Amino acid sequence: MKDSIKNLEWRYAVKKFDSEKILSDDKLERLKKAFNLTATSYGLQPIRMVVVQNKELQEKLVASSYGQQQVSQASHVLIICIERVVDKEFIVKYFDRVKNIRNTSESIITPFEDALVNSFSKKDIKEVKDWATNQAYLALGNLLTVCAFEEIDSCPMEGFSPEAYDELLELEQYGLSSVLVLPVGYRAKDDMFADMKKVRRPLKDSIIYISKA
Repeated sequence: MKDSIKNLEWRYAVKKFDSEKILSDDKLERLKKAFNLTATSYGLQPIRMVVVQNKELQEKLVASSYGQQQVSQASHVLIICIERVVDKEFIVKYFDRVKNIRNTSESIITPFEDALVNSFSKKDIKEVKDWATNQAYLALGNLLTVCAFEEIDSCPMEGFSPEAYDELLELEQYGLSSVLVLPVGYRAKDDMFADMKKVRRPLKDSIIYISKA
């Protein structure tokens, strides 16, 4: 626990990356696996991640990121996206994976599968989008923690134009919409924010503890 807290205290939202430092293939692979292992509602994984490592493209993304230069400086830019359509076919494919990987019998799978298909058939587009976006935030939190443990710097970003990203990255062809951006890499030595103390509520004001009677 001591090491975990130390690493979380080490991390901050980097304002300036060292553009000369690049993540190793091993580090990137860990982030990709961490994303894929993120817990999601029902296990459906209505999210995918786009990995950009192309300085020319990263420069183009700056204008769609309200001028935030971290996008161009970072080693890689991770874009967390949601599936535009979560329908019966999407849900059935998930349960097919369950059956193939776990050898779960139809008698156990079918009732849960039918219930989910029925539930999602009653949701409108906005409900499904909001639900999927919540899963994207779970993935972001997981990635931030793993970045801290791996001593990879990062900067979580909501400040960008999803429509512009979608168009520039041609995400429609994948049936995706971008919702979150995470530049990753290594902090620049002259990033003035690196040595600033964290500003958080006192623990006593952040945690409510209810003990057993």
